[in-house]
Amino acid sequence: MRIQWFGHSAFEITSSDTRILLDPFISNNPVCSTAVEEFEPDVICVTHGHADHLGDAMEIAERTGALLIANHELSVFFSRQGLESTGMNIGGKISIDGVGIRMVDAKHSSDIDFTEEVTSGGSACGFIIESREGKVYHAGDTGLFADMRDVIGEIYRPDIALLPIGDRYTMGPEDAAVAAGWIKPEKVLPMHYNTFPVIEQNPEVFAELVERTSPRTEVVILDVGGFYEY
Repeated sequence: MRIQWFGHSAFEITSSDTRILLDPFISNNPVCSTAVEEFEPDVICVTHGHADHLGDAMEIAERTGALLIANHELSVFFSRQGLESTGMNIGGKISIDGVGIRMVDAKHSSDIDFTEEVTSGGSACGFIIESREGKVYHAGDTGLFADMRDVIGEIYRPDIALLPIGDRYTMGPEDAAVAAGWIKPEKVLPMHYNTFPVIEQNPEVFAELVERTSPRTEVVILDVGGFYEY
């Protein structure tokens, strides 16, 4: 399994020859130098409707024919744009080419904020990507909530967690370290930080906090464009 980070919350996970792009905020992402045209995903997962997460999902899907996966309301919005889309909701799971995609809760707003009028984007979510190579939890934008311990950690037990640490709009490093302690993954990768001044953070501080809350969890800090092989 290969996990590549493109800054903010944008990742591409390649597992069992299936390429899954999550929250592809690319062209307007000030820290990402990868061109939108370089992406050739099979599936695009969108955690919520904000422009810095939905990003270039529709353009990439239109060009490549990738299947868009999101909550019901966003799926309806995508379908109205003539795109192939599958809606889900919290707790549901679908399988694409042998890779399981489960939608889990997130505590965040989700309205579509880049159209002329702000419209409903349904509920924010996270995803758990599961294959024979392992399980990856992408938390999306979220604050700390107990289901990270009682459901995601106790029941789904991801091997790798991708957690926001930017604060203000999501968890900061302290709460994200608590989340890591609850989930207890083998690896945790920080995300959603240093894209803009308002979410500037030092990921090394997060790593030090995780060492206290979950000493068996390794923090993997990626450079933008960097990847991790699991």
